[in-house]
Amino acid sequence: MKILRIVGVLGAAALGLTSCTASSVPAEVTAEQTAPEQTPAIDLLPLAALPDYQLGGSYDPGADVQIVVRDRLNPPDPDRYSICYVNGFQTQPTELDFWPANTLLTNEAGPVADPDWPDEVLLDTSTAEKRAQIRAVLEPWIQGCATSGYSAVEFDNLDSYTRSDGALSKTDNMELAVDLVAFAHAQGLAAGQKNAAEDAAELKPQAGFDFAVSEECAAYDECSAYTGVYGDQVIDIEYTDQLPRSFASMCADESAPASMILRDRDLVTPTEDAYHFERCA
Repeated sequence: MKILRIVGVLGAAALGLTSCTASSVPAEVTAEQTAPEQTPAIDLLPLAALPDYQLGGSYDPGADVQIVVRDRLNPPDPDRYSICYVNGFQTQPTELDFWPANTLLTNEAGPVADPDWPDEVLLDTSTAEKRAQIRAVLEPWIQGCATSGYSAVEFDNLDSYTRSDGALSKTDNMELAVDLVAFAHAQGLAAGQKNAAEDAAELKPQAGFDFAVSEECAAYDECSAYTGVYGDQVIDIEYTDQLPRSFASMCADESAPASMILRDRDLVTPTEDAYHFERCA
């Protein structure tokens, strides 16, 4: 920025002196002024790689695992492609105090919670000002993902507008998604769409998402909505308590993403009895 200000001063001086021409400005200064900013390199998901979804707690995965997803508060796996989980459109449990009151969606009864996750409150994306305040909280978190060594970030609850009783719109959330993806890319992170299969065809070209993370696309017969848009850049997690058919038959389905696993609903660590991790054969 100092170089740009120096060029401005030199240019003004040149206009005031008849003996000075544009060629008088040093070539190296002109090059500095016009050179485009360098965009950090972004690494996409390794193709057909085995993922592990560790939002319930981090642990050392199996030797054949190549992709690990962890909460932003946990460190990445130094030996694997690591995706940082950020709840971009709702508050996380126990983190409500991080959020300014006017970033929360409210109605006459108070803050509007996700009916399936009542300890998560919807963020109010309805105006440009509120979206800017949301970004002021999220952007340091995203930057922290990059600084700690993550390769990518996934933004959860893109479809929060469907749970807002009309207070939010798809356009509101899309506007925020565009800004979050752009910021992630500027930090050198690939950016992932989380769920919202019905919006995939819009989210990838409009927001610029690089990959998708789906929960239960096989159970809900919507995997092709992701793979048709993202190709091999799709991770899917199925859950043991929601299996309309065998996991083996899900794996055999031609629309199933290559990177698909079966996990326990609470995503607990291997030290707990409820832990389950299964890959396609």
